[in-house]
Amino acid sequence: MPELGKKLPPLKGQVSDGSELQLASLKGQWVVVYFYPKDSTPGCTTEAKDFRDLYPEFRKRHAEVIGVSRDSLKSHANFSAKQELPFPLISDTDEAWCRAFDVIHEKVLYGKRHMGIVRSTFLIDPDGKLSKEWRGVKVTGHAQAVLDAIASK
Repeated sequence: MPELGKKLPPLKGQVSDGSELQLASLKGQWVVVYFYPKDSTPGCTTEAKDFRDLYPEFRKRHAEVIGVSRDSLKSHANFSAKQELPFPLISDTDEAWCRAFDVIHEKVLYGKRHMGIVRSTFLIDPDGKLSKEWRGVKVTGHAQAVLDAIASK
């Protein structure tokens, strides 16, 4: 699990367009990594649209946004195109990113227990160190709260 003020491990992942993204390649700017359970579900769609709508403001503050879930590249490509997302979505089918950030936990849905992604967001500073984290995120107002956290730094 990442610790505040510490550097993150060298992570890389496949993006919806088929390219590879290396977290270390984003050094020198703020990076928002948000984990969400599943493409095209109501809460995840709202969260993605909120980050999309605020994306120009993130870029003005020299910040990149990355969404991560365990969905396939094809699912991400469809979701990204339908919602017109300007930022990359990592297909974490091997759960490397999820494990690195410790976001997979037991959840209960309709009375059934399963292991799933707990909606979480991590803010990485321009030096590649973890600056802030939000776990068990509620979607409403969250993207704005992340933007505000960058603006206050």
